[in-house]
Amino acid sequence: MTRSLPLNALHAFEAAARTGSFRVAGEELGISASAVSHAIRKLEDQIGASLFERDGRVVRLNPGGEVLYRHVSDALDGLRQGIAMVGSRSDKLLRVHCAPSFATQWLMPRLSRFLIEHPGLEVRFSADTNYPRFQNDEFDLDICYGQPRQDGLIVLPLREELVTPLCRPDIAEKVRQPSDLYAFSLIESEHKRVRWPDWFASNGLPAPAPNGNRFDRSFMAITAAVDGMGITLESTQLAERELQRGDLVAPLRESARNITYTGHFVVFPQRVRPRRAVRTFVNWVMGELDLPELTA
Repeated sequence: MTRSLPLNALHAFEAAARTGSFRVAGEELGISASAVSHAIRKLEDQIGASLFERDGRVVRLNPGGEVLYRHVSDALDGLRQGIAMVGSRSDKLLRVHCAPSFATQWLMPRLSRFLIEHPGLEVRFSADTNYPRFQNDEFDLDICYGQPRQDGLIVLPLREELVTPLCRPDIAEKVRQPSDLYAFSLIESEHKRVRWPDWFASNGLPAPAPNGNRFDRSFMAITAAVDGMGITLESTQLAERELQRGDLVAPLRESARNITYTGHFVVFPQRVRPRRAVRTFVNWVMGELDLPELTA
């Protein structure tokens, strides 16, 4: 009987069991919710047992489904690791996805050093704002902005970031206290979790009406500040190079109430043991930030 079990039905079952939703499972697999339901019905017919308790749109595993899910999940994970070991995705190949500003401002300036320290390791790198779902082995890990909500992932918070006004030294000469910022163009970074109204509120001041240029990526806002377009509110971690070179300074770092938060996370699929290339890269990132390494 097992010879005739279709692999796509097992994938549909695993995704539906893990997410608790035929719709979400279909989105992950690129098929409709009805196709997921049909594949699972076919699987149930073939093995002669129901696997889910169905209550309208809500589905949950029954005891038999729980048993099968553990075996199927382990088997699919083993298949992925086996294919990676003998196929083109050897242990020397690492596919990394990253949030664009973290990639541009923090990772890329360090990447050449990582490759020198780990000769023979090949990195394939992609940066955009979408969270990879790790369903098709397109990526091994992600460094994302904001904590992902997907289940089945190892999520490691990176170092807390300090968010403070940043500007060129000539502008900073005129900034001594938070209220001085009212006289300047304030660069807006539109998708940040910490924005100008939050910073002014933390300093007991009303936020001014938007009066500066707006950007949807931190790396662009930082570049605009370097070019003298105004004052940006950004992470000192992302602007590390510009601060070290003196292109930017933080005039209110010591005299204002600045905001700290954890913005970035290292994320990878939850498996019995991550591939060696993944462990190597994650431990290097954690070491660069003075954070504990993986223990397993």
